[in-house]
Parts: sequence; structure tokens; C-alpha cells
Amino acid sequence: MIIVDSALKKREEEGTPIRVAIVGAGYQGRGVALQILTAMTGMRLVAVANRTLEKAEEAYAQAGVDGVRHVHSVPALENAIARGHYAVTDDAMLVCEAEGIDAIIEATGTIEFGAKVAMAAIEHGKHLVLSNAELDATLGPILKVYADKAGVVMTDIDGDQPGTMMNLYRFVDAIGYKPVLVGNIKGLLDHYRTPETQQAWADKHGQAPYMVTSFADGTKISVENAVAANATGFPVGRRGMYGPRCDHVMEAVDLFPEDELLETGLNDYIIGAEPGPGVFVIAYNDHPVKRQYTSVLKMGDGPFYVFYTPYHLPHLEVPLTVARAVLFQDAAVTPAGGPVCEVPALAKRDLKAGETLDGIGGFHAYGWIDNADVIRRDNLLPIGLSEGCVLTRDVLKDQAISFDDVTVPDGRLCDRLYAEQKDHFETAPIPA
Repeated sequence: MIIVDSALKKREEEGTPIRVAIVGAGYQGRGVALQILTAMTGMRLVAVANRTLEKAEEAYAQAGVDGVRHVHSVPALENAIARGHYAVTDDAMLVCEAEGIDAIIEATGTIEFGAKVAMAAIEHGKHLVLSNAELDATLGPILKVYADKAGVVMTDIDGDQPGTMMNLYRFVDAIGYKPVLVGNIKGLLDHYRTPETQQAWADKHGQAPYMVTSFADGTKISVENAVAANATGFPVGRRGMYGPRCDHVMEAVDLFPEDELLETGLNDYIIGAEPGPGVFVIAYNDHPVKRQYTSVLKMGDGPFYVFYTPYHLPHLEVPLTVARAVLFQDAAVTPAGGPVCEVPALAKRDLKAGETLDGIGGFHAYGWIDNADVIRRDNLLPIGLSEGCVLTRDVLKDQAISFDDVTVPDGRLCDRLYAEQKDHFETAPIPA
């Protein structure tokens, strides 16, 4: 942050602000827009793309910006940017293709459409900032391959749990303590929540019922931790992680198998702990003198130590991710190689042949993290690819759904990229 804020001030003084476009003007996208427009120095939100223009306009209006230009072609968008006008469009491909944009924030929460935006942004030399852990958990490793070839940064965001975990991981590693677990702090978990049970909460907080259902049913924590797993190389100890319950995060130091922590590292969570919602890292250091110092600092007697961040601030920190990518080519959190963990779909109830799955946060399935080798061995269907798949056989409640159980929709980019990801990393070692 110290480097980033100084670098942004310099860009402001030089009259060369970072030029950003957002795709997706939902709850998260509008929050990020508000932050860039009202709080950021050295950065300009030049365009917002959304399928309904009213929401794109709202992203500017809630920050007190009016008079935005509606654009329907790349030349019109480039002209608006050159003249210093803010622009909105219902065609996301325009912001991916236009000159005068340094980075794209993909904030749709979708897989198929999000993949199209991601690939187009990379193809046209834009840094790609994913405020879309669902897409990252499903296709992040292959998107990173394309981004590396194009010479651009692909990163998930600061502020959301994966980025906050990775920042803490890097801090702990930098001070000489070996991270052995990256963890999430969860308050509620009920696999059988649906958009119907979550409707009132969604209405109260202005969010989509399917999105908030994924928060409760285990899908969201699974995709977040899959993103962290793919960045750190830490697997899960079992399907769904261990997820012990405790009262305070500092108790986590004694709740996980020490042999697994030291041998492979772990990717996990705790439930019901204060302070939440935050993240934590368990680290190891057995140096006898350092253990005396950390004991004085009230970090415990060691050799395992808990470090934690007691909050996460997604929309507030996303602009910092943009700055890191554009100014320093530094990703907040990005895959280190092939998939370490993925998120298969499990049935929320007994499902019948012929039913069409409704995807993330729906009535049919929840996502529950597992190691990538298990996914490959059992040919399991990722929750991120489940929407629109038609069951060809009955699936029992809580059973993992496999590709053998479904017919996949024809012609989807996400399926092609997933197959390519599997082939590309088939023989690649899991990062240490």
C-alpha cells in the first residue's frame, strides 16, 4: 500500500492516471466504481459495461457523476476516452477492444460470459482483474497461461478473501515465518439454503438471491479457498476442508493436523470464530531465540503461530489491485501453475434424470472444494460449469455430480477452456 499510494500520486501529478473499465454493474461492480470515482488518486474509471445500461449509469450516478456518454462502437468509446468523457455501454467487448484502457475489472460473477470477457481483455493487451472468484476457481490456471503469453497480469482482487489471504501469506513469508495454512473465517454454513430461503436477506442488502445463497451453502468459501490453493499450492485435507469450530481465531493454532501442516501445507477454514469475517495464516518457526521474542509479543510459545486479518474490504481494495497490476506487474493472487483444488457440484436434494441444473447459488447443487487429483480421477463436474447441464441419471442428495451424469450444453467457451486447462496441466506437477 505504501508503494502503491505514492505511485498513484505520481501518476496524478504527471497527468497520466490509470484508465480502468468495469464489466458488470451489480452490487460489487457499483461499489468498486464508487471507490474509484470518489477516493482514488491517479486512476480514472473511463467506462462501465453492463447488459442493462441503467445499472451502468447508476454506477456513475451514485458517485455524483452525470452526463455520461452512451457508446455503441469502439471508435465512439475511444473518442469519449480521448475527450475525457465517462462512457457506458451494453457491449462488454467494446471495453476489451478499445485503446485507452489499461485494465479491465471483470465483476459479473458469471462463468461463460466472464470467460469471454477475460479472453477478449487478454487478447487486446489489457490487464485482467477478476472480481469473480467463481471464474478464477474454475478456469484461472488456463487464463493465467493466456495472460502470461500476452504479457499482461491476471489477478484476483485485494480485499476479497483470496487476496487478503495471499497478502497475509506473503507478509508472513517475508518476515521469515513459514506459512503452513491459509484460512478463511466463516460465520454460517448450510448446504441446503436456496434463493428462496435467502430472498429476504438479499432484498435487505440489495444483492442477488443466487449470489447470497452461494455465501451460505458453502460454494463461495469453496471457490475462494480454491483460488488461494491454486496460488499457494496448499491442498485440502479432505473434501470440504476440516473446518473446525472455535470461539477465536487464535485457537486455530491447535486445531489442524501438524503432520499435514508441515508436509503439504493446508487450505482450510474455521467457523464461528471472532473476529469475522476475516482470514488467517498459520506459520511455523522453531528458532529458539525467535520463539522467545514472539512469546514476549504475545504471539504464543510456538513453533506454530496464528497471524490474522480481522476484516475484508472487497470494493474498497479492488482499485489497489488494479494499481499493483498496471504499475508493478504484481498480482494480488494468481495461479502458480495447474489446479491444486477445484470445486465440484454436489446435489442439494435427490435429483432426477432430465432436470436442468441451475448453477451456482441455485436450488440444485452446492460447491464443495476438493483436491484436483480427485476431480480428475472421478471425472467430477465443477459447480462453475454446472449451469445448463441436463442430468442423464438420478443423483442422490449430497452425491458429487460427475460429467458422466450430465449432458453439457453445446458450444460453450468455458467447456473448451476447461478441457484445454485439463490437457495443458495433465502432466504438470502441483506447485510446492
